[in-house]
Amino acid sequence: MSASDRRVREVFIELSDTLVDDFDIIEFLDRLATRCNELLDVSACGILLVDHLGALNLVAASSAQARMVELGQLQNLEGPCLDAFTTGRPVQYADLRAESAPWPRFTAAALEAGYLAVHAIPMRLRDSTLGAVNLFSSRSGPLDEDTVLLAQALADAATIGIVHQRTLERHETVTEQLQTALNSRILIEQAKGYLSHSLSLDVDMAFDILRKYARANNRRLTDVATEVVEGRLTLTP
Repeated sequence: MSASDRRVREVFIELSDTLVDDFDIIEFLDRLATRCNELLDVSACGILLVDHLGALNLVAASSAQARMVELGQLQNLEGPCLDAFTTGRPVQYADLRAESAPWPRFTAAALEAGYLAVHAIPMRLRDSTLGAVNLFSSRSGPLDEDTVLLAQALADAATIGIVHQRTLERHETVTEQLQTALNSRILIEQAKGYLSHSLSLDVDMAFDILRKYARANNRRLTDVATEVVEGRLTLTP
């Protein structure tokens, strides 16, 4: 295995390590931008990610010049990343100096920053597109096939990592909500038992007293049950 092959393998392992407690998506995408520069022999890399409202946001850039070009792309609503995100397909323009170059405002900004070619890759998993990776080159000409394949593989690896992390977060949220509900139910059962014993009532009547007090005072049933169990609230029939 060559040194370059070994480095590619190390980067993919690095990008797959997203299921950790201290995962930081911004740091993760900054790392992706840096690794794209390193492995793909491009001049700069910018990464746009969609938010919960469906709008693209700049989340990482490997240079200040790339950051400014990407911000202009978002402000002017034109550029390769927007097209790649919208279509879900790669967008490449080998020479931005050509008269037929699209995106006039993006093209002018890219050329001013010293970039002559651009290649945008969608961050897509099946039917879901999360964003796009923009590769800038100070040399004109298309990326070769192997570089394009590696670029897409890096984008895919990052996309899978982000999707897995979001799924984990949703699962943890549901699990926490379920545990909270179970804990609340335990407290309420304890309060029912306490009232049933102290007031010599059956459990259903004790629960009715508990519930009526909570409603009459516009309080959460769990909070009332907690105070009853802890002896901070005395209820009577």
